[in-house]
Amino acid sequence: MTTPRSPEEIKSRCTDAYTQDVVGLLLGESYHPGGTALTLRLADTLGIRGGQRVLEVASGRGTTALLLAGTYGVTVDGVDYTAAHTSLAQGAAEAAGLAGQLTFTTRDAEQLPYPDSAFDAVVCECTLCTFPGKARAAVEFARVLRPGGRVGITDVTADPGWLPAELTGLAARISCIACARPLDAYASILAAAGLRTVWTERHDEAMVRTIDQIEARLKLLRKTAPRKLADAGVDLDAAGPVLDAARGAVADGTLGYALLIAEKRRENGGSG
Repeated sequence: MTTPRSPEEIKSRCTDAYTQDVVGLLLGESYHPGGTALTLRLADTLGIRGGQRVLEVASGRGTTALLLAGTYGVTVDGVDYTAAHTSLAQGAAEAAGLAGQLTFTTRDAEQLPYPDSAFDAVVCECTLCTFPGKARAAVEFARVLRPGGRVGITDVTADPGWLPAELTGLAARISCIACARPLDAYASILAAAGLRTVWTERHDEAMVRTIDQIEARLKLLRKTAPRKLADAGVDLDAAGPVLDAARGAVADGTLGYALLIAEKRRENGGSG
């Protein structure tokens, strides 16, 4: 497999990987550390409440959007780079009887198809780290937020200069590691876009649980569905060292997972 050279190719490789059914088997329904429990923690910390309009960036198959709409009574727009995900998410919304609260669109997070100040909150889980244009995406988050609105992020954190070699290739890029940044770097990217960080939390234990889960499910699938792994291009010989390296990187503080809330300044200059 050749290394992707352009931002567009990186996005394409990542999104193609996440349409594979085997990814769901390995990562679970939520596709991110912490699962729905951490999504609910993010929503509560954001202060999401009924009647608000929320944007989920990189909405995938709609798991988070459906959870927010069903639990909090909000209207959610989901945007994802992959048309297949958009179709699956819209189908899931209809099946759940929430189609009136949910709309899914296929677009790039760096070019959001919404007017200025359209949303009360923006949610982005475990994907900002994969964006080649993180700064551009942050500018778009800020643009579509109303003054005083907030963006809530859960994401992989990493010090790229200290990552072991096993965590810097394409597989690590797809698994949200190779392009991740330290928590303060995310805060700086958001600050440059006009979003002031008001709250952070470490959830490194969620990353460890995800690594353990992937390892256990790989062992099971190796016995029960080896062809599915092979068809998805999963290199079982390489998977073990990558997971071991990831576990070690969490232990030494190089790799982790975090929650971050940032706020757009109000028009009167207040912080909200």
